[in-house]
Amino acid sequence: MADGAMLHLLAEDPEDLSIISAALQDAVAKVGDISYEARSRRLTIAFNRFRWEAGERQRVRSALQIGGVLSVQARRIRRERREGVLELLAIAFEPGEPPGGILTLSFAGGGDLRATVECVDAVLADVSTPWPTPRAPHHEA
Repeated sequence: MADGAMLHLLAEDPEDLSIISAALQDAVAKVGDISYEARSRRLTIAFNRFRWEAGERQRVRSALQIGGVLSVQARRIRRERREGVLELLAIAFEPGEPPGGILTLSFAGGGDLRATVECVDAVLADVSTPWPTPRAPHHEA
């Protein structure tokens, strides 16, 4: 991938979703950047994504949009703290009645967001130019 190339990914099955999950590992979002539109059945989250694919310390503003969302539940995420920062660890899909299931976004500190979906329908897109960041995420081995 070119150094300044913007990422655009579509997930229509659990395998595709695992690629989006890897791209969003260590992305950060404010609680106020989470929007669920029940009438449109759409969950949208704006992230500052660490660009693992760039090979250097960069972040980029990205948006994740999940379609076909029937309901959303939050655990250990305080909606009233709109400026609270969440760090995404992973996105997982637990099959239910095909092709639906539960999509879980797990955050550092034990919080998670569970979306009951009709099917896997997610889009991740970078929406800004990248900027340098002084720190890279670090994981204990």
